[in-house]
Amino acid sequence: MEHVPPLVDQPSVSGHRESTDRTYPQLADLPVDPDVLRTEQLPPPTPLPGPGQRRRAEPRLLWRRLAPAVSNRRDVLSVIAAGGAVGSLARWGAGLAWPHQPGRFAWATFAVNVTGCFLIGVLMVLVTDVWPPSRYARPFLGVGVLGGFTTFSTYMLDTRAMLVAGRPDLAGAYLFGSLGAGMAAVWLAVFATRWLVTLPRALRRRRRDRDVRAEEASAVRHGDQGGLDGGFNEVSRRMP
Repeated sequence: MEHVPPLVDQPSVSGHRESTDRTYPQLADLPVDPDVLRTEQLPPPTPLPGPGQRRRAEPRLLWRRLAPAVSNRRDVLSVIAAGGAVGSLARWGAGLAWPHQPGRFAWATFAVNVTGCFLIGVLMVLVTDVWPPSRYARPFLGVGVLGGFTTFSTYMLDTRAMLVAGRPDLAGAYLFGSLGAGMAAVWLAVFATRWLVTLPRALRRRRRDRDVRAEEASAVRHGDQGGLDGGFNEVSRRMP
């Protein structure tokens, strides 16, 4: 059996890779995938920039890719920034009103995160089921206000402070208790908000059904009375 060397393209003197057909004549008769360019059709390789050039080129490349998205969504980004400022100030005020010593249970952060999760559940139901489509409602209230109001970094720093203070039991209760309470708050908010939203509709539907049944019963009673009166008149005409 003829030994076939590994399929490695050989560089030529000009710096371009030679065609596979010329390097391996035994493969020249095989079909070529039309979606794959031959080696001689490939553009010349772009030289890799040096470390300094790469550091200077990466920010420009990143901005070139992000500039269209930023330009098209400047209004949304402004709304998010305004909402984030409002939410962050509210969280800062809650921390001042309910301070705690380092290494103790951070009740302010716990209450802020659980309340934020509850409000996120309420907001999602209102945005998806009640309010008309809006470009700014979810960015301002969800990403901005509630995103700035809730905090994950302070939650992690509080947990670390409890561990440093030698309270792993308290840190575990705070870590997993916040997660469980937040998930329960979201579920409760979604369930309660949907129930409150559908309650007026259900009451109106029940009142409408009751009115319809009352009208049908009234029509039946009037119809029976009309039939009795007509029968009595017919008998009276037939009597001698």
